[in-house]
Amino acid sequence: MGVVERIREDIKTAMRERNDFVRDTLRTVNGALKQVEIDERKTLSDADAEKILQKQIKQRLDAIEQYAIGKREDLVEKERKEITIIEGYLPKQLSDEELEAKLKTIIGGLEQKTIGAVMGAAKTAIGSQADGKRISQIAKRLLG
Repeated sequence: MGVVERIREDIKTAMRERNDFVRDTLRTVNGALKQVEIDERKTLSDADAEKILQKQIKQRLDAIEQYAIGKREDLVEKERKEITIIEGYLPKQLSDEELEAKLKTIIGGLEQKTIGAVMGAAKTAIGSQADGKRISQIAKRLLG
């Protein structure tokens, strides 16, 4: 079962269990997935769905920053819970040590040792196992 199907099944499960928070979070995510399917007129692959899920997490992280500035801890906590639910549909994230090891291998195999070349190769090799921001930070540190 693919990511999109799992999300849609879990919405039904949350409805049966009367878990409103999970249901509403997954409905929001499902809405974003459906929007892309409609806009691009295609069925989403797992890789496409994972990119959208990462974007949803990034949006929530941005919201957390804004809520923290506004001292709205209740909303910060809500966003964190939503992130936890969404992360359940993504592949296991690499630790910083694992990510650094993979990036060293990628950098070693590149002719051009620029951040752009590293990021392009890393996104292909690592995929959704690490956030682009983390990849960028570690790659910049490794490149000097």
